[in-house]
Amino acid sequence: MQSVPGAGCLLLCLLPAILGAQAGGEVKPRPPPCQQNLTKVSCRAAGLHSFPEDLPQGVKHLDLSHNLLQNLSEGCLPALGQLEHLDLRSNLLEAISGPALAQLPRLHSLLLGSNRLHQNYRDNAVAFSALRSIEVLDLSANGLESHMVGGFLSGLTALRVLHLPRNRLSQLPVGIFQGSPQLTELDLSNNYIMDIEEGAFEALRELAVLNLALNSLHCLSSFSLRQLQVLNLSHNALELFGWEEGRGPYLLQVLDLSHNRLLSFPQLPAAHRLVHLNLSHNSITSLDPGSHHPAQFVLRYEEMVSFSTSLSTAASLTRLAELDLSYNCLQLLPLLFFRAMSSLFTLSVAMNCLQNITMELLSRDGDRDSNGTAVWQEDAVLSVRSMDLHGNAIRALPHWFFDALPQLEAIDLGSNSLQPCGSDMGGQSGGGSPEAEPCTAFHSIPHLQHLSLRRNSLTQLPPHTFSRTPLLSLDLSENRGLAVPWAALEGLEHSLQQLWLRGNHMDNSRAEIPCLDELRVLDLSGNRLSLLPTGLFCSPLQTLDVSGNELPVLPEQALMGWTRSLRALCLAENPFQCCELGWLDALQAAGVQLPDLHRARCIHHSITNRTAPLSSRLPWLCPQPWAGSSVLVLAALLGVLLCAGCRVCRLRGQAVGILLPQPQTERVAEGGAAHSDTKV
Repeated sequence: MQSVPGAGCLLLCLLPAILGAQAGGEVKPRPPPCQQNLTKVSCRAAGLHSFPEDLPQGVKHLDLSHNLLQNLSEGCLPALGQLEHLDLRSNLLEAISGPALAQLPRLHSLLLGSNRLHQNYRDNAVAFSALRSIEVLDLSANGLESHMVGGFLSGLTALRVLHLPRNRLSQLPVGIFQGSPQLTELDLSNNYIMDIEEGAFEALRELAVLNLALNSLHCLSSFSLRQLQVLNLSHNALELFGWEEGRGPYLLQVLDLSHNRLLSFPQLPAAHRLVHLNLSHNSITSLDPGSHHPAQFVLRYEEMVSFSTSLSTAASLTRLAELDLSYNCLQLLPLLFFRAMSSLFTLSVAMNCLQNITMELLSRDGDRDSNGTAVWQEDAVLSVRSMDLHGNAIRALPHWFFDALPQLEAIDLGSNSLQPCGSDMGGQSGGGSPEAEPCTAFHSIPHLQHLSLRRNSLTQLPPHTFSRTPLLSLDLSENRGLAVPWAALEGLEHSLQQLWLRGNHMDNSRAEIPCLDELRVLDLSGNRLSLLPTGLFCSPLQTLDVSGNELPVLPEQALMGWTRSLRALCLAENPFQCCELGWLDALQAAGVQLPDLHRARCIHHSITNRTAPLSSRLPWLCPQPWAGSSVLVLAALLGVLLCAGCRVCRLRGQAVGILLPQPQTERVAEGGAAHSDTKV
């Protein structure tokens, strides 16, 4: 019988499957769809089409989210009398029956977000009347419209937290929350709300947190929720926000009005407890209530006329700690506007159009010098400790600026047009003569610890720029062509801990950094350094970035000190020499992290400048240096070879003597008659 070619191989390949089938088709058991303990069961994303069976009687928390449940009826719901928390988010629920919910007498938290409850909203709303003890209810993303919501909330007198984001609400009519008077937290974000009828929140006397972000509100002129503590109105189209006066103060602590269309600072005359106020991303052009808006900002609401008559808002914000005015249209910053904000800690006016910082808002004729310039009043100081002014058009700070902010610890002045003054220039910010380029003095500021001057087109730092200012961090990055002479950083030797000089395109002659004995973080990336400043060798650096430079090696003198302190080093994009990487071995032996080592390369000059990854260098391509001991070894080897040669010669000489031709007489005797005629 002739065998089929390859049949044996095929049988061998199928043999495991055949044996498995004969063994009874044993398959590893799948993990159970639910994880559970005595009181908690999680069947999240288990592919369930119905309620799981055999649930423990004492379960209190049940997670059925991200499944395929379509209805919640009495027949499919097991007896769960102890259940307190039920998560049904992200299912396909369209129908919920009242008898089913009635079997859950202790349920106080029900999460139904991302379902389809709008399909049978009338029957579903009736079913919700069985939730007498419910305290937390999530109905987000259910396609609910304004007229549907009231029915779901009717009779939920114990409800405390309600989530309704990502629905289809367009208005809030009177009485919509009448059935849930105990609400303390209400989320209505990401809807289409354009109108809130007066009295819509009248029944919510306990409401403390209200989120109306991401809607389409244009005007709130009579806000009356005095008990509210947190209000989020961001991402709307508000041009006006007004409060109802009288009848006591408001309890509001956090107010977010960012990403709207406000034209002026909102009037909050009774906001005595406000701590955080966010007004970023609006169209505020002035902080002066008496200023005249440009024609394109004509006030269209009668209520706004009365708002531009006083400074009562600023005077009432005595507890305000954080104020964000970034991304507006301010051209002038009158510091005295903030004078009454005695608790103001953080102030951001970043990304505006600021050109000048003044105090002219509250100045009087008698407060000006002979040149008509406002004179700083010594008692008019601000409590601000952190200020952000980056992204403006400021050319110089007034000479009294830091006197007005005696507690200032951090300031970001990046992306402006500032030039620093030296300590030998009399300390007069704003420049000297009218012909001189205006400058700002950064020396002798007793509490300033963090300063950013990045992207200011700085070209030269004068001597002693920061003397007698106890800076801990200094950012001078992205000032193309910046020169940092040795004396520029004098005075920071015993305080500076973090220094950023990235992206300045500095060569060796422009980076003369002194010994900074407290420096921990240094960024020198994006420059043109072929040598590291020697003054840094004494610094106890922990993080160093030298990527994007022209360094062929790292100096051994620096490594002697850095290997004891350095934790991380970035070094990619440098022309390191492949045959001079002893410094790399020392760093790796010291356990220094090299996060970009996989991007770093080195150059083999011996083979026409071929580059190779720094992490997989080829040492056999590098010439090996000869030490003194190697020379001795070579001499010994040569001596051995010479002796061996002489020995060979002597042996060959002996062998030649043995094989010499025999004497002629012996040859004749051996020859016999053949040579008889030969005579001697």
